Amino acid sequence: MFGPLGQKLIAHVSIGGLSFSFDLITIIVSWIVIALLVIFSLVLRRSLRQDVEEKPNRVQALLDALIDLIKGQLTSSFSSDKLARELFPFISTLFLFILLSNWISIIPYFESPTKDLNVTLSFGLLVFFMSQFFAIKRKGFGKYMKGFIEPYPFMLPLNIVGEMAKPLSHSFRLFGNMFGGAIMVSIMYSFSITSWIIPLGLNLFYGLFQGMIQAFVFSLLAVAYINVAVES
Repeated sequence: MFGPLGQKLIAHVSIGGLSFSFDLITIIVSWIVIALLVIFSLVLRRSLRQDVEEKPNRVQALLDALIDLIKGQLTSSFSSDKLARELFPFISTLFLFILLSNWISIIPYFESPTKDLNVTLSFGLLVFFMSQFFAIKRKGFGKYMKGFIEPYPFMLPLNIVGEMAKPLSHSFRLFGNMFGGAIMVSIMYSFSITSWIIPLGLNLFYGLFQGMIQAFVFSLLAVAYINVAVES
């Protein structure tokens, strides 16, 4: 979705002495992605109403395959089965939301929300706070704080900077790949005046294949960051 002449639609809101700007397209498409996920969940839930002894239907088989994929490729990397069970809803939701956000860009006039740094940074901060929460929960606050002065007390500033850099690198990696792909596709469209076959194929590649890879990598790094925070 674009504004007139390809311009973004920015809403400006002033509250008191503060001014806020919102990318309306990013917000609208993000809510569309949320609505699609909710509808998908409701359809799955209704299709699973069958007796336990009955042969699994196609929807059940699809859901089992999806769960096995997420468990086998993502949550199985957690340091313990208990941690994997606790974080499976979070990691699976994160993966599916980013995946659908990336894929929606193949629809004409739709922009992927992950091409907006504000969106990817919010994902990075969400993973960061989740990792800190579970680190404190597993270690206790005292042991958690002690980790910042290990192996030597003078390492405290470096440990803090290294911890704060994780959400930045995490979010910029997803944003850079998706935004770079969008720029390349736009350039191909501008050069392909008579034929849209090449840019259309490139858009499908970046939207589907690259979008799936980036969703997987982001979720896998989220698992790794949480593991490091809990175990280190």
